Amino acid sequence: MTVYVDDLRLPARVARLNARWSHLTADTEQELHQFAARLGLRRAWFQTCKAKLCRPPCVHWHYDVTDTKRAEAIRLGAKPITWREAGRMMAARRKTDHAEQPGLEPAEPADDQLAHWAEHQDHAAGAERG
Repeated sequence: MTVYVDDLRLPARVARLNARWSHLTADTEQELHQFAARLGLRRAWFQTCKAKLCRPPCVHWHYDVTDTKRAEAIRLGAKPITWREAGRMMAARRKTDHAEQPGLEPAEPADDQLAHWAEHQDHAAGAERG
């Protein structure tokens, strides 16, 4: 099991904090929550898809982290990845979910999954800025 942090570094304002934000994710949600607690992140900051942005089950679960937390996560053992690698990981999760749960719609192609991941990030940034 591994924890990952991407290099998106999307500029956004959250409350009074202007920062560049990346995503912390892992092979399993349990591992992600354990690592996030070590990093000092609140469970309330865990993000999953909004119903209108993603069909269930959501595979885009993550925590947003600032550059400072990203660097700390890497020091604690998170593997740095590109945002495209993160998108491919989400696509792989979707394929795994479909293989394990008969009756779900077919998995999205990897390119569509990357586009969806980018759309999710654009939506999140707009909501935080708005």
